[in-house]
Amino acid sequence: MTIELPNVETLIDTLAERVAMLVEQEQPERCCLVGIHQGGAWLANLLQERLGLAGEPGAVDIAFYRDDLDRAGLQAQVRPTRMPLDIDNQVVILIDDILYTGRTIRAALNEIFDYGRPAAVRLAVLLERPGRELPISADVCGGSIELPPRQRVKLRGPAPLHLVIEEARE
Repeated sequence: MTIELPNVETLIDTLAERVAMLVEQEQPERCCLVGIHQGGAWLANLLQERLGLAGEPGAVDIAFYRDDLDRAGLQAQVRPTRMPLDIDNQVVILIDDILYTGRTIRAALNEIFDYGRPAAVRLAVLLERPGRELPISADVCGGSIELPPRQRVKLRGPAPLHLVIEEARE
């Protein structure tokens, strides 16, 4: 069975439109974008520019917060976390590429709260698929896809951004 991947540019356009509405609803001066390394950070940079938001978006690396270190080990490349100066009482719009089990988002929330106490955290993802293991859902999403359990979709990039399907390692 061949699965047709959605067009990345269309997904990004939809996501940008929905994040813009979310920022407007939450008041732009109260919002900051924070992307999860790696794909979410690429998207946060792109959205920051498209939406004309001041400053740079934050980026979190969840390597030390993963709940599968005993199985997968520490990632070979740990990237620095970069947060806006003060996230206390801000609305953090957390950006990720693919929402699947929810475990990456849980790890990112742990990292974010090490830097302060936001007024709220909203989740924006490029693509979501069924299979949550935790009660986490996106506030805004560019699109959705269904895949067999042994496959996963990944965002590759940064230039150009494109989606690929891989066989899951277990």
